[in-house]
Amino acid sequence: MEHLSTRELPRLSWIDTLYSNFNYNTDGYEGDTAEDRKSQDGSETMPFIDESPTMSPHLCARGQDGEAVSPTPPEGLLSGGDTEKGLEMKKLVLSGFLASEEIYINQLEALLLPVKPFKATATTSKPVLTMEQIETIFFMIQDIFVIHKEFYDAISPNIQQWDEKVTVGHLFQKLASQLGVYKAFVDNYKVAVETAEKCSLANSQFQKISENLKVKGPKESKDCTTTATMEALLYKPIDRVTRSTLVLHDLLKHTPKDHPDFPLLQDALRISQNFLSSINEEIDPRRTAVTTPKGEVRQLVKDGFLVEVSEGTRKLRHVFLFTDLLLCAKMKKTAVGRHQQYECKWYIPLADLSFQTLDDSDSLPHIQTLPEHEIEEMKIKISSIKSEIQKEKKAQKSQSRNVDRLRKKMNEQESCLLLHSPTIPFRIHNKHGKSYLFLLSSDYERSEWRESIQKLQKKDLQACVLSSVELQVLTGSCFKLRTVHNIPVTSNKDDEESPGLYGFLHVIVHKATGFKESANLYCTLEVDSFGYFVSKAITRVFRDTTEPQWNEEFEIELEGSQCLRILCYEKCYDKSKLNKDDNEIVDKIMGKGQVQLDPQTVQSKNWHMDVIEMNGIKVEFSMKFTSRDLSLKRTPSKKQSGVFGVKISVVTKRERSKVPYIVRQCIEEVEKRGIDEVGIYRISGVATDIQALKAAFDANTKDILMMLSDMDINAIAGTLKLYFRELPEPLLTDRLYPAFMEGIALSDPAAKENCMMHLLRSLPDPNLITFLTLLEHLKRVAEKEPVNKMSLHNLATVFGPTLLRPSESEISKAHITLASDIWSHDVMAQVQVLLYYLQHPPISFAELKKNTLYFSTDV
Repeated sequence: MEHLSTRELPRLSWIDTLYSNFNYNTDGYEGDTAEDRKSQDGSETMPFIDESPTMSPHLCARGQDGEAVSPTPPEGLLSGGDTEKGLEMKKLVLSGFLASEEIYINQLEALLLPVKPFKATATTSKPVLTMEQIETIFFMIQDIFVIHKEFYDAISPNIQQWDEKVTVGHLFQKLASQLGVYKAFVDNYKVAVETAEKCSLANSQFQKISENLKVKGPKESKDCTTTATMEALLYKPIDRVTRSTLVLHDLLKHTPKDHPDFPLLQDALRISQNFLSSINEEIDPRRTAVTTPKGEVRQLVKDGFLVEVSEGTRKLRHVFLFTDLLLCAKMKKTAVGRHQQYECKWYIPLADLSFQTLDDSDSLPHIQTLPEHEIEEMKIKISSIKSEIQKEKKAQKSQSRNVDRLRKKMNEQESCLLLHSPTIPFRIHNKHGKSYLFLLSSDYERSEWRESIQKLQKKDLQACVLSSVELQVLTGSCFKLRTVHNIPVTSNKDDEESPGLYGFLHVIVHKATGFKESANLYCTLEVDSFGYFVSKAITRVFRDTTEPQWNEEFEIELEGSQCLRILCYEKCYDKSKLNKDDNEIVDKIMGKGQVQLDPQTVQSKNWHMDVIEMNGIKVEFSMKFTSRDLSLKRTPSKKQSGVFGVKISVVTKRERSKVPYIVRQCIEEVEKRGIDEVGIYRISGVATDIQALKAAFDANTKDILMMLSDMDINAIAGTLKLYFRELPEPLLTDRLYPAFMEGIALSDPAAKENCMMHLLRSLPDPNLITFLTLLEHLKRVAEKEPVNKMSLHNLATVFGPTLLRPSESEISKAHITLASDIWSHDVMAQVQVLLYYLQHPPISFAELKKNTLYFSTDV
């Protein structure tokens, strides 16, 4: 399964025919026939289960010309506005699903029918099949049949006696909870089909039976028996598990949120999606193939866009992993109207491929990198263009040329960002030739490519040398075989696709089970943003255990995110295993998994518990989403005796200090032991630790210094950020905010200097002294950028909105109109204001107060 980008790309597979073949009422989710699943050379391809939540089909029927057409719902249902109409549509969905469930049960029954006779002959001198062959071919079919028969018998009376009080969610929830049976079936599917094929060749009696299995028709039809092959019927469970998930989407769509079924259907959908995701992690998705001149089948296992470093320059490549070789290609420029073609840059037989570490004599090539602030500026431009596109669409002036022009501009920016953002090295070696270096966006992605290659290398592979003609044929086939068609940028998405979530995702990583040996274990959390994945949080290392109990909470900022990934690592303390690619100790990935951030499921006030299964390991976590407009509110504290949510002037007066105690202590602790920490102020601290520190500072606890010395440094950094974020008005004040926005926009350096210094002078003394204290601290942090990877621009991005974002006012309400306006012009300006002061020579409070300007700026 491809995870080469920030989100799953559309995949061409058997599931795509769903849209053209889907029919609830007659065909019963009929999938491709066995013949349809043959590749170009006639070989069987491995089924691929698509768990994409966007694949929910609409109800459709067949027109006279055979084309799919939308059904006409009962009169009055087209508006779909009220509860009654929604429930009526729900009944239609359920009725169609029930009809298809009956067909599915009949298919399973047809498959089971010859099992008893086969077993009877197994102990005779002339068995049709041995007991071992019977158990392999019909593995788990009986269990699946029983599950669906019970489900059908339970749900059928509910639909026959339908009213608004009828609930079916618990039945779908039970059905979803039994999906483990399908896991076992899928794991055995390939062996079952291969065994059936071998037995057909060896035994003509079995061949005759397997090609003529009788399937009963629905109860309403008379003598409507059809014939099916065993191969086709063995495929039905693979097909069915996906279709059941699709129906859950449609049921949720037509179930009112206050109906008792809604949370149960949501839970069933979550279980189903996670199950499908875990299945896709493990099955070998060999869906396409080509035949070599020698008659051998070369199948495509995985493909995707990667950034290659070639002669010190980043190049976007399309990489194809076949069963016996890895091929790196680029798209050739072709004239308008001509078919697109790939050009092979290089290939390595898997028999000759290795991931050996660099020798001391080797050196990394110089890698072209963009400064961090340029990367951030690209994000800002992309968000700005997105806003312009939305405005153009809302204007409804039918000027599609403007939208097309903006889309093209956005595509250029997003493509550039994808090219320059990956930093994780992935080195490929040819035992008989040169090495190649890719840069990936996440360790998850690097691990997937490495595991896919290593899985193929376990087979008895022979080194292959392609002639120029063979290479040309193989490269030519890549265009048809590819499963990833576009780079993962917004301009390549459909307008109907979800824009993702903007705001804050609260995640509690509870525990993990399933480890066979004690180890030092920790987890990292990644989310997708702007076309690639970013590591956002890391748990503590739980030492020498098989059942780590982290129970750590993180607050993760989402920027159009659609997916959360969790990676579980074993910490390596052996310095001899230093990775020369990035000078970091290589920690072993014990397991990895991901969950889709479905807005319907996540956007709830309550915590949503979930489990990700990875290589036999289960990681339990909970999550809760807060939209950006809610999370940005500055709410004054009702308890004025504390420090959080209390005006800075009140706190300093009470403490008889120039800078709040909380600010001084957090800065001191970060400078003492956190200034070398990678991602300090960017990596999330554990939310429960931050809340504990918040409570301690609010209560003025005596042992606060002891707490600080024992606390994780990211939690202390997070507490400082939270303090400034929860001030009832920003540190640089609401009153001066418009002037700061105007001042930073000035073009003349002298005028800007005059204005920006005057604005500082206009701040109340507690605000000014605190700001200057923080400013000098952040400069000291940035001096350690080679170690902590936090530049002045990075720090300005983290703190700018926190120090400047207005409290509840017309300004703040205006700039949170669109979710994608996280990187709006206002936020860009807030970052630029702080960056201006960070890049300025040291600013002294005394000098500021002493200097008199020749003219002042009205504020």
